[in-house]
Amino acid sequence: MKGEIFHILNRGIEKREIFSSEKDYLRFIHNLFDFNSTQHAIPYPRRCNARDSGHAMSTNSANNEKLIDLLCWCLMPNHSHNLAQEVIDRGASVFSKKIFGGYTKYVNENYQRSGVLFQGRSKIIPIKKDSHFLRLPFYIMANPVKLIEPDWKEKGIRNLNKVIIFLENYRWSSLPYLIGKENSFPFVNKSLFYELFQTNEDKFKKDFIEWLKNYK
Repeated sequence: MKGEIFHILNRGIEKREIFSSEKDYLRFIHNLFDFNSTQHAIPYPRRCNARDSGHAMSTNSANNEKLIDLLCWCLMPNHSHNLAQEVIDRGASVFSKKIFGGYTKYVNENYQRSGVLFQGRSKIIPIKKDSHFLRLPFYIMANPVKLIEPDWKEKGIRNLNKVIIFLENYRWSSLPYLIGKENSFPFVNKSLFYELFQTNEDKFKKDFIEWLKNYK
């Protein structure tokens, strides 16, 4: 329903990697923008050419309407997290089908494979505005910590400064953009994110670090 917020996630079948190169990550990230439309996406080469020339092209039609407002996201080698607010009814469901279906088609065509890539349908979890909602962006964008400290959730973070630097420079997440880093992907509705979570660049970074420090 319009205005509702959903956590959209999916994982590679048998927990296999779904991103094996920078090109794969970039393709999925661009899909987050290009497929966020009620219209069909323009062929990928034309979308890339448009971006390279400084233009944003996501559809074949001027009657473009967004499906969702993307609030935050994070890609891991074998799964994806997205937090989104619906702009139209069932927008989260349509968005999910388009991004995961489109990415599966890309992988199958480019890696000479066939069949499913993800383990079943995406989880599209409705989120209520409560204490869990306020912490969810921290949880989503802390996922990459596991890449350098695999047992951090069980034992806590050993080197907080190293983790913070790692997360701030992790390209496959919306965190750099939300804390004001340059050269990051501007595909989230930053102003809406700040409004919903009653925060700003500096406050969000400070609260995120505090959450990491005290995670249990």
